[in-house]
Amino acid sequence: MVPSENDSMMGKRKLEELIALEGKKKKKKKKKQVATPRPACSWVYFSREFIREYSASHPESSGLKAATKAASDAWKSMSVEEKAKYTKRSREVWDNYLTTAPARAPKPRKQTNLVTRCSPGRLFNVLQRLTPDQKAAVRSMGFGSLLGLRCRTLRRSLCLWLLERFNTARRSLEICGERIPLSPKDVELVMGLAASGKDVVNSGPDDLIVELRNSYNATNHGISVRLLEERLAAPEAGEEFKRSFILYALGTVLCPTARLDVSPSFLHFLTNMDTIHQYNWGKFLLDRLVREVSRFHQGKQRAVGGCLLFLQLFYYETVSVEGPGSLVPGLGPCLSSWGEEEITEREKRERELGGYGFGEVLYKESCLGTESSRCRAQLDCPPAGRMHTSSEHGPALGHGGNQVERDQMNGEIIMDEENLPIYLGDKNVVCGDIEVVVESARKACQNKEYGCKETLDYMKKSEHEETCSYAPCACPLLECDFVGSSEQLSLHFSSKHWDSGRRFRYNCPQAISLGMNEPFLVLQAEEDGILFLLNKGIEAIGNTVMVTCIKPSSSKETFLYDLVSGRGISSLRLKSFTQNFPGRVEGFPPVDFLLIPFRFLNSSRQLNVEVCIWNSTELGADCPALGLAIS
Repeated sequence: MVPSENDSMMGKRKLEELIALEGKKKKKKKKKQVATPRPACSWVYFSREFIREYSASHPESSGLKAATKAASDAWKSMSVEEKAKYTKRSREVWDNYLTTAPARAPKPRKQTNLVTRCSPGRLFNVLQRLTPDQKAAVRSMGFGSLLGLRCRTLRRSLCLWLLERFNTARRSLEICGERIPLSPKDVELVMGLAASGKDVVNSGPDDLIVELRNSYNATNHGISVRLLEERLAAPEAGEEFKRSFILYALGTVLCPTARLDVSPSFLHFLTNMDTIHQYNWGKFLLDRLVREVSRFHQGKQRAVGGCLLFLQLFYYETVSVEGPGSLVPGLGPCLSSWGEEEITEREKRERELGGYGFGEVLYKESCLGTESSRCRAQLDCPPAGRMHTSSEHGPALGHGGNQVERDQMNGEIIMDEENLPIYLGDKNVVCGDIEVVVESARKACQNKEYGCKETLDYMKKSEHEETCSYAPCACPLLECDFVGSSEQLSLHFSSKHWDSGRRFRYNCPQAISLGMNEPFLVLQAEEDGILFLLNKGIEAIGNTVMVTCIKPSSSKETFLYDLVSGRGISSLRLKSFTQNFPGRVEGFPPVDFLLIPFRFLNSSRQLNVEVCIWNSTELGADCPALGLAIS
């Protein structure tokens, strides 16, 4: 039988379809073969054992679905002690897996949108509802700086840009051509959290936090953020409030993870709330941030954990978009300096410059400064071999030595490279034939550790130190033993004790009340951060009040101040100049004071005064109060 034309066409079409089908099979991807399967969790080990026993004892059951439902109900009703057998087994298998399984190559990441659980807006809303007692409780734990939070949203494009330039191995940001290392001290300056104290340990035996886990309904996913918000809405300010607040702050801003809920591991360091203020929170926050960013870089999680708010504010404070001198250290943590208006204006300026990274790094303490770089360059590149010099003052080198040495002193001196003193910037060092002017013995000022860079002749050293502006000053608070220059003290007080004093503006009167047991009140100027003390003493007929400035006694800078106290139609007034003391005023110093009789106290036995301090720069101008004080 001869095949017709239609039959040949159908055979050809079937052949083409068969070829196409085989091609699709070849293109079909094979299933990824996992060399070492991931171990199971504790629930799986329990369910396998339970289902096997259940199926044997219930032959009439409808199959695997009913057995699995029974296993689930039994697992939920078991205590932690009953689950310990399976939990221990699961951990052993996981430990063995982590130590033997080969490291997996990180997944390539192409992410244009930032996903993060860091939400300053949620914390901001909770802070607005706190009562005065609750705010006092927050301060007592060392988290008072969070009360000044003004930023409600993250600039995600900036955070993603910073994450791409975050070197987790070096713990640094590589931006604007600089490598800026990050340290717990930076966390303290930006977030206001302590960068000293005991390490925060968020691990330990599970049986120590069983009750806390039950009280917060903690699951394997974590502690519900909404549950914490409900508890923080209650007016009480006791231990439960403190613990809930710390959990909420850590889970929403300070140390969020990639999950939606708060990590229950934080409960390990919240068993004793009396020691919360003793921890090094700056180090803990930075360690968690580095860990979370590292996991993000490795492709282990899509969402980014850690305090991205710190990174954002650190960039604003570190990089200037207005040129040198535009960033002036503010009072208190940087957290309170950046609100939505300031951030919007900053972002607008960034766009005008062409994007992030076009500013100038002003944080020279962290990166290599120009002076230290220049110094290092000169020290790293000395002339090779031995150096021949001529000296005009040979005998000044010393009176000892042999004849050869004396001959060299009268003529050519050959100095080893390591014995040649280098004076950077010294006018006596010239190109060509190098002259070395041997000077008398020089020594650094004793206030070198407080910032003085003077190196002085031995004979003039004591004269300089009597008037050195870097002479140490002590923190006025009784529980603090910090000592530093007046500038260092200003930064210390504004970062560590910013909520323990009173901020004021020059030339503006301010009403102040002092309690019976308050011997002084620290005043800090908003313009320059200088610290003053409003001192109160007790005499037989009343209180003595005066204002002193915390500066070295040798400082020539003075400030005019005005004290007024009134009671009914009577008023008392003192105009005088501040005296400089390097700390608290002990005893009764020989300075002007205002004596206020006890009858001027109010019904609460508080002393009400009005204080006005004039800036020293205004004293040379037409200051209306100056003429009154002198006359």
